[in-house]
Amino acid sequence: MKTEAVITHIVDWLKDYALNAKINGFVIGISGGIDSAVTSTLCAETGLQLLCVEMPIHQHPSQVTLAQNHITWLKENYPNVETLTTDLTTVFDQLVQVVPKVNKEQDRMMALANTRARLRMTTLYYFAGLHNYLVAGTGNKIEDFGIGFYTKYGDGGVDISPIADLSKTEVYALAKTMGIDQQIQKAAPTDGLWGDHRNDEDQIGASYPELEWAMEMSENGKKATDFSGRELEVFEIYTRLNKANQHKMTPIPVCEIPDNLR
Repeated sequence: MKTEAVITHIVDWLKDYALNAKINGFVIGISGGIDSAVTSTLCAETGLQLLCVEMPIHQHPSQVTLAQNHITWLKENYPNVETLTTDLTTVFDQLVQVVPKVNKEQDRMMALANTRARLRMTTLYYFAGLHNYLVAGTGNKIEDFGIGFYTKYGDGGVDISPIADLSKTEVYALAKTMGIDQQIQKAAPTDGLWGDHRNDEDQIGASYPELEWAMEMSENGKKATDFSGRELEVFEIYTRLNKANQHKMTPIPVCEIPDNLR
């Protein structure tokens, strides 16, 4: 991939879109992960205003450190970057106290993990509304269009998606070219929704390079019967998640009223 040309292409696309929409800049949540680091740097490169928001909710200290390191680097290199921290822990804890308890603990934990993402989305749109900014999404191609590894109306609730046509491997290539913090480049990808050490591969059961392979095989018309061993396992993981999360990746169903009923 021609990384420098791709970076220029995305930056120009971001700037043109914002200017044509008469938007002042961008707001983005900084998690300490590779996707938000790359996306925020691309937005900063436009020269338009960029607001980077940390939104910890019982966040693991290692994720906080990476986020703060990236923010410091951004501010040192881009005068158009502003930052702030909005700690949502108390808001989240209050919500946990008022919603009904359920017997299925695993379902409850998943619902609360997604609630974290939705609280953050709401916060980003608050600041976007204040400043006439666009909420920049950080999803890559595998997450957004492969396995649907994001929260509907959470981190999936954005105005613009700069890296959604890039695989995770390509995102890392851009990070290397742009000089993103080595600790961020080396850290295991995680959605940061659980407040512990678990990473994306722990949750999914496959690495991003494996999922990229499975996505390519699926797009080429391959079936599970074409594989065995680990390849079969990965292909089945990809296929299962792709099918289960279609409700995130396709437009919301609309009940269309026949003309003869109007």
